[in-house]
Amino acid sequence: MIKITPDETKVISRYVADLSGVVLDNSKAYLMEARLSKLAEEVGCASYSELYFKAKSDTSKAIERKIVDAITTGETSFFRDNSPFELLQHKILPDLIDKRVVKAPGFGVTKLRIWSAASSTGQEVYSIAMILKELLPDLRKYDIKLLGTDISDDAIARASYGKYNKFELERGLSRPKLEKYFNNHGDTWRIKDEVRGMADFKKQNLLKPFIHNGKWDIVLCRNVAIYFKLEDRQRLFNKIASIIEPDGYLLIGASEHLAGVCARFEPKRYLKSIFYQLKG
Repeated sequence: MIKITPDETKVISRYVADLSGVVLDNSKAYLMEARLSKLAEEVGCASYSELYFKAKSDTSKAIERKIVDAITTGETSFFRDNSPFELLQHKILPDLIDKRVVKAPGFGVTKLRIWSAASSTGQEVYSIAMILKELLPDLRKYDIKLLGTDISDDAIARASYGKYNKFELERGLSRPKLEKYFNNHGDTWRIKDEVRGMADFKKQNLLKPFIHNGKWDIVLCRNVAIYFKLEDRQRLFNKIASIIEPDGYLLIGASEHLAGVCARFEPKRYLKSIFYQLKG
């Protein structure tokens, strides 16, 4: 593994922050080595300084995209942390569906808009899709838009294809759900088309203007803003506040909070879980 120097750590940290908003301090030198050493060797670089200059001079931006992929593709799993998904299944989605059905009486189609703002390789989005399948026996009565976005091209490609290995599936996914919602392909499993078709995946840098229009009923922005500096977190959640429905819901990571970040949201509790809604 190519070793990174303190000066290279500072340069790469600034570069990654400019590209993605992810702030890596000097204590994360080991992470840069672990995630970028293979890429450096792949493109023929003997040091991280050389990788940096080669990326900066690459007009195709291919190396830049690979650096972003390597740094930002984080750990995820199906039904990660579990509590948010129990909250969705037993509180948020039933309440929201009841409200939306009232707005679309008779033969009107009930609309639901759900955005996973840092969807990585798709497990969060497909977990929500499985919950919706179990809550709503006849999906034809609903107009569901389930969007997953991520800054990583590689993550978006993998999420769109929906194929996972045994290790990825064993973390958080029960055997009944595996057999119900996936097709086996040797050592891998692929999400069934009926679930895959419920979701769209697109590239989105959360520090840039949002790529989508309209309002969202539920926004999940979990375990990504913790890597941003405070000013970027403030801008991000204020943008989210502008595109969420007045009675919509925001879910963030268990270790995150919005105190001092965005005064437009207020925390609410259901059993052991916390969610956010716009202040009335």
